[in-house]
Amino acid sequence: MTIPRMELTAATIAVRLGKVLTQELDCDIHGTYYWTDSMTVLRYLANESCRFQTFVANRIAIIRDASCLQQWKYVNTKFNPADCATRGQSVKRFLQCSMWFEGPGFLSQPETEWPQQDAEITKLPDNDVEVKKTVLMTAETPISPVDRLLEHYSDWTRLKRAVAWILVVMKHLQERVAASKKFIQEPAKQEFEPLEPNALHRSQKLESEQSRVKQTLSLGARESLNHTRLTTENLEAAERVLVYHVQQKHWKDEIKLLNKTEGKPSSAVKKSSSLRKLDPKLVDGLLRVGGRIGRADLDFESKHQVLMPRDSPVSRLILQHIHKSVGHLGKNSILAELRRHYWIIGAPSIIKGIVSRCVTCRRYQAPAEQQKMASLPRERLALNEPPFSKVGMDYFGPFEVKRGRSMVKRYGVIFTCLTSRAVHLELAHSLDTDSCINAIRRFSARRGSVKSILSDNGTNLVGAEREMREQMRTWNQQKIHDNLLQKGISWQFNPPAGSHFGGIWERLIRSVRKILYSLMREQNVHLSDEALQTLLCEVEAIMNGRPLTECPNSPNDLDVLTPNHLLLQRSGESLPPGLFDKHDKYPVKQWRQVQYFADLFWNRWSKEYLPMLQERQKWTHPKRNVTVGDIVLVVDSSPRNSWALGRVLEVVKDKNGFVRSVKLKTKTSTLVRPVTKLCLLVEGSVE
Repeated sequence: MTIPRMELTAATIAVRLGKVLTQELDCDIHGTYYWTDSMTVLRYLANESCRFQTFVANRIAIIRDASCLQQWKYVNTKFNPADCATRGQSVKRFLQCSMWFEGPGFLSQPETEWPQQDAEITKLPDNDVEVKKTVLMTAETPISPVDRLLEHYSDWTRLKRAVAWILVVMKHLQERVAASKKFIQEPAKQEFEPLEPNALHRSQKLESEQSRVKQTLSLGARESLNHTRLTTENLEAAERVLVYHVQQKHWKDEIKLLNKTEGKPSSAVKKSSSLRKLDPKLVDGLLRVGGRIGRADLDFESKHQVLMPRDSPVSRLILQHIHKSVGHLGKNSILAELRRHYWIIGAPSIIKGIVSRCVTCRRYQAPAEQQKMASLPRERLALNEPPFSKVGMDYFGPFEVKRGRSMVKRYGVIFTCLTSRAVHLELAHSLDTDSCINAIRRFSARRGSVKSILSDNGTNLVGAEREMREQMRTWNQQKIHDNLLQKGISWQFNPPAGSHFGGIWERLIRSVRKILYSLMREQNVHLSDEALQTLLCEVEAIMNGRPLTECPNSPNDLDVLTPNHLLLQRSGESLPPGLFDKHDKYPVKQWRQVQYFADLFWNRWSKEYLPMLQERQKWTHPKRNVTVGDIVLVVDSSPRNSWALGRVLEVVKDKNGFVRSVKLKTKTSTLVRPVTKLCLLVEGSVE
């Protein structure tokens, strides 16, 4: 708090006190005057042109609201009663002070006898710190030739070559100028001879010879430059020029201090400098790391790296060059290579940004896109719907069965109710269109009318054999649609490669298929068609008897809810199974063989499947939506380096605004893919 500010605060208190006294005193007041011995306060109040700092401006506003300028008077310090209290004196002398109790003597005189205020008192000094100063300055920073080059080059090698060529041309020009001066100066050194009749002719001949030599020098220099090839020394000189320019631009003060206190680098660098901990030193005009490993058995460049700032374009170009030279490896590999020659301040954070924006790295390392798991569709939440009104369908297999002396392949078809999670299994003899239609007709005849069927696209059966994928491509979907249309059934396909869209049946297939495969391979026994059909029915009964809720902890609780409660109106107990052992796996009595496999299936299903339903493992938070114009990699089963590049043309959003699938254009075709089969490379503009 400065003295003028405290005096202005006192003036503010005075006007507030005057306002209170005017309101509280029961007498006629003809006028109120305020006296101050501060000319600064009077100047502030009289000012009409300058703008003050916030503190002063606020208090001047308060004073002007409660008083006018004519009410303020100047009093000399020796006549100011306030000084009697603020300046130390004894109590006896204070009690005898008439000025404190009665005021200055001129107050008892007519107003015309009061001290007069000097007219110059209202002028503010030019250097008053409380006056806001507005200075408009325009400065044009000269751009050096090196900075101009940095604006046009985005590659470290190309930048060094450009600077190297400039240095080579400069050297040629200097040599050419030096040679020309030498030739011109040589005739002047010759002694003058007496004039002869043919002297003029010889002078003209000399001038002609000089002109011819100049042309020869110019042509020779041009031919020499055309045949010049850059050498390692040229590139090293260019690199040195670039580094020197950057260091002089960013650490000019540090370099000056180090030049003044050579041999004492630590004491020369300020504590606030970013180089303090690196113990910098000057070597041949360049700043290098002093460090603590000077005695290590390493080359000079590795012990005393060249220092570079973090915010220089040259530093970024160097790191980008090293990132490419080490095969697009990660941060640690880049740092190890960098510190063989350079020490860039804040290099780890710069490297992180370079790697994250590198299109090549994203092409080979970027994960597939994800999005928050969607809410359950209406089909999963419908009430009072008959079972199997809306189902999901998929194929699984194949299974080898014995027919006579040969082995043939059979396939399983799973139908799962989207509401009750009930399961129906059918046996398909092949993967052709007619076999698919027959399986659907058998299912519809046994389970009642079906309103809609959801399934994967025919080309992307997850985990299916190659033969299954090839056969599904030959399906006549129009023929299937026509047959289903006769029964009022609609068929909806998920996006290609979008297996997670059908997770409700894929998860059930995994349980059925895994255990069936393991059982058949472990037992090394081949079933017949009839035995496989029976085994599928047993598996179906077990799946429909699985608990949908937590198992009760008390015998007094109700039975656990299962799909059989809806299908059979009971929990679905089967016939007494009897006692079976591993000898029953041999096909002496096929019904006992099937029952043995069913028992094994149930044991493994209850031990391996149920614990998997405990937690939700992924897709719990919203992610960035894929947008039109994004450049993406299309994930497929081929090696990653052969994945196709595509540009997003359209996006499909769900009711919550999340993009689930997109339409994209590749080099050869237009595809529809879920976002989980895309790897983002370059973000496009948001439309």
